[in-house]
Amino acid sequence: MNIIPCSIKTLKGLHDISGVEVGKHFYWQIGGFQIHSQVLITSWIVITILLGSVVIAVQNPQAIPTDGQNFFEYVLEFIRDFNKTQIGEEYGPWVPFIRTMFLFIFVSNWSGALLPWKIIELSHGKLAAPMNDLNTTVALALFTSATYFYVSLSKKGLNYFEKYIKPTPILLPINILEDFTKPLSLSFRLLGNILADELVVVVLVSLVPW
Repeated sequence: MNIIPCSIKTLKGLHDISGVEVGKHFYWQIGGFQIHSQVLITSWIVITILLGSVVIAVQNPQAIPTDGQNFFEYVLEFIRDFNKTQIGEEYGPWVPFIRTMFLFIFVSNWSGALLPWKIIELSHGKLAAPMNDLNTTVALALFTSATYFYVSLSKKGLNYFEKYIKPTPILLPINILEDFTKPLSLSFRLLGNILADELVVVVLVSLVPW
């Protein structure tokens, strides 16, 4: 006799849960364009941190490095050595590109892990780390993939496409799929990591009063 009322209550509960909003976005209307300002604000905070660090690091370099100068030199040398290990002797031209991408993503990720952006409320939404938005991760992934194809075609020309039929033409669909799904994989993997980090930080911060 009580099965139907219980089922109705369960369905009503599921309906209520499905209506919960995860978050609201805050947009700026500039001309005919909508700009996702949450990402823009936090991205420029990260860029300001990076630019400020660079200015401090190169403002007064010493022959005997200070602790701060030592730290920045270590970071830059680490990225340079990483490039050399992964790319080989032709790593030189890639250092500025990879260094810029690495530092922006690294600082953005840690800003999301250390700062509870979501508790900072705006008029129509909350702040979030740059990598907590799919627009940012997709943009970086597409830019990286476009750079990869440009350099590959510049160096090898049409011979680049031979890789799709090696070691056997049977692998042609798989090799093509692998190249064109990389942006999707990179985008969602980075988004998922930072989204999970931010949610954990927000939960921990919300538990502090208790």
